[in-house]
Amino acid sequence: MATIIDGKAVAAKLNQETAKLVAELAAKGKKTTLAVVLVGEDPASQVYVRNKIRTCGEVGIISREVRMSKESTTEEVLEVVNALNNDPDVDGILVQSPPPPQVDEEKVIEAIHPDKDVDCFAERNVGRLLIGQKAGFRPCTPWGVIELLKHYGVDPAGKHAVVIGRSNIVGKPMAALLMQKGATANATVTVVHSRTPDITRYTRDADILIAAIGKANFVRGEMVKPGAVVIDVGINRIFDEKLGKNRLTGDVDFEECVEVASMITPVPGGVGPMTIAVLMQNAYIASKQRFEA
Repeated sequence: MATIIDGKAVAAKLNQETAKLVAELAAKGKKTTLAVVLVGEDPASQVYVRNKIRTCGEVGIISREVRMSKESTTEEVLEVVNALNNDPDVDGILVQSPPPPQVDEEKVIEAIHPDKDVDCFAERNVGRLLIGQKAGFRPCTPWGVIELLKHYGVDPAGKHAVVIGRSNIVGKPMAALLMQKGATANATVTVVHSRTPDITRYTRDADILIAAIGKANFVRGEMVKPGAVVIDVGINRIFDEKLGKNRLTGDVDFEECVEVASMITPVPGGVGPMTIAVLMQNAYIASKQRFEA
């Protein structure tokens, strides 16, 4: 039976550290402010935004919520982003993903000033990540995974890490972080995705398996190497016939894989809280950089 990785506990520890740093900065006269833009009424996005705003309050970060109608155009969202870019009181900006289909998300991401891009999505920040610069923002979900591995004493150095999924939000930056030179890195990384034939061939060889493909219960027990560390980034809502209602599940079949892995993250309560904890760290970094500039 695998050890269950407690993302809530690790996130709480990180949030305590961030709260201390935010308070120290506030004592010097610099309050930290994070602006969250929500376009539309997607239920999942509203939950995520509420969680982010709640955590802001817990760590002493001022949250500014900007709600826009689901009919908003790309140009209207860009106007809001530009106003926040030019607002000296705003340190970090994030636009909750995904926006409605008529909004060009790529244009919106690139419109956010790199110094306020606390999601670490903009080209300059992604480039800094790829070349291994230590300063600046960290991609929230991938860095949350790194922090979990670090907390549980999992050193990727020399190990084979397999990432399922190649998204710009998780898959690509996750692979980049694991292959860097430095602590909690130095892994040999393989990225597989929807066009990879015989994915099991690769996953069965993984010492560290990270699932971020967006398919409920995609990773089955027979796909996991005995003793592997399994990190489930997926968040999927499925109908549970036994419960008679919808419930959250990951990309990993937890019941099967918990019997094979040495460590595993649950959904919910695994990677999710870590994503928000790293976002809070990035907001502090943005505020500190602006204060010291």
